[in-house]
Amino acid sequence: MPGRASHRRAAVLGHPVDHSLSPVLHLAAYAALGLDWSYERIDVTPEGLPTFLDSLDESWVGLSLTMPLKHDVLPLLDEIDPVAAATGAVNTVLVGDGVRRGTNTDVRGLVVSLDEHAAARGDAVVLGGGATARSAVAALAARGSAQVTVYVRRPDSADALRRTAADVGVSLVVRPWAEAGAGLGADVVLSTVPRGVADGLAESVASGPGTLLDVVYDPWPTRLAGAWAAHGGEVASGLDLLLHQAVAQVRLMTGLDAPVEVLRAALAGAAAAR
Repeated sequence: MPGRASHRRAAVLGHPVDHSLSPVLHLAAYAALGLDWSYERIDVTPEGLPTFLDSLDESWVGLSLTMPLKHDVLPLLDEIDPVAAATGAVNTVLVGDGVRRGTNTDVRGLVVSLDEHAAARGDAVVLGGGATARSAVAALAARGSAQVTVYVRRPDSADALRRTAADVGVSLVVRPWAEAGAGLGADVVLSTVPRGVADGLAESVASGPGTLLDVVYDPWPTRLAGAWAAHGGEVASGLDLLLHQAVAQVRLMTGLDAPVEVLRAALAGAAAAR
């Protein structure tokens, strides 16, 4: 188990970060595992991240990162694993023995979420071109997709997506956002865009769609997810991703497997209370 101090600390960093449900998951895991650890939300800007990392003492075991820090942290780390390198995004920093190690559990979270919803393993579609879209491409490759079509709002995001696709060994087709409605007939669709952005695509959902994973969870359902379910499709939400990426983080930080159903119940309760 990392660290030498008797009391261990972890936190989620971001700007803003007040909305994060990560403390609900990690604290539920610590309670179930019998660990007297703390986990908090800390608002940190990209400019303040180097100073914050330098301030960590031996009581710290790890950090969860949300936007806008997932890319900015890269030059501040001593090591990054192949998944983080391929996606260009780190959502988990492990600290100990004076070394900062970065990884990306979003990829694992997406894989498990799709598996839970029995998503097909063929060619797939990703909506969006940011860091989560790159994680989605890596997750689809890990599940065996040979080709992924990505619909992007900003053409300049295509180069990073192509680098990720090359690193994980999947063929990538990049299309403009204006054509995204045509991609909803794929067996698997991952929407990685912020809330509201994909609302206009709801009218393009046809009967009998495949599986949709929409990373938004507040508000839920999104217009796209609601239309998907109404047409008989399988739908996973950002809460599924949040749950399973946190399970992977807990394992990395504690060396123990947290009970998934305990964390799922805690997350559902917190989400319903909002």
